[in-house]
Amino acid sequence: MASEPGGPGGGTPPLDPERERESGVATKTRKQVSRPPRFKVLLYNDDYTPMEFVVSLLEQVFGKGPSEATQIMLAIHRGGHGVAGVYVLEVAETKVARVHKLAEERGYPLRAGVEKE
Repeated sequence: MASEPGGPGGGTPPLDPERERESGVATKTRKQVSRPPRFKVLLYNDDYTPMEFVVSLLEQVFGKGPSEATQIMLAIHRGGHGVAGVYVLEVAETKVARVHKLAEERGYPLRAGVEKE
């Protein structure tokens, strides 16, 4: 007596819809995670803060290289304000506070602010 396909003794297993789903590749739909909003840190020009201090601040606080820091400082000087960097809100606010602290320690009136990108 020959064994039937799918029966005991060999052949292909019977088609079972539950098992078919189990053997397939499981996929899970991911929720699209939105990026947090970004904010520009602006430095405002004044007539008292030395240009060298602004360049130094851009290098220390914002991690800019000497030439980029100089270019940003000149944009601030000529245009009244300039973008020092773009960050998530908490980081931007922390950088503004650090700018104000360093400027006040040196007696400079340099101001910074945050603006949504």
